[in-house]
Amino acid sequence: MLRDQKIKQLMRHPGPPGSSGPMHLWRSMATEIVSVIGQGGFQSLYARSVFLTRRTCPWLTLPAANLPIEQSFAGLSSCLAEQPPEQARAANTLLMITFTDLLASLIGEQLTDPILKTSWGPEADDLNDKENEHE
Repeated sequence: MLRDQKIKQLMRHPGPPGSSGPMHLWRSMATEIVSVIGQGGFQSLYARSVFLTRRTCPWLTLPAANLPIEQSFAGLSSCLAEQPPEQARAANTLLMITFTDLLASLIGEQLTDPILKTSWGPEADDLNDKENEHE
């Protein structure tokens, strides 16, 4: 399955019980990526992704420089909560696709794919299994 399709699929899923919907994907992904490129690298990549996604979703707020990752996610969550659910999901999906595309362009697909698989964990595999049952 292509990465974009997997992201779209994951964004439609509510996430594990007690999670804040698709925001848990950002948190788990950040944990893995920070171990490779550091917090500053993650924040720079995230800010660039927001900047690029604002072309389509101008209501997204750019994160402040040197803001802790969790505060950036709180800002994203706040922006998304102000939008209709379908628009919020589309924007969050586009933002994650933009982010992962930028990541892959910087560190390569061979490193990006295992990082994403590790961060998305069995939930992503379970979703693939469920989708394959319907084919």
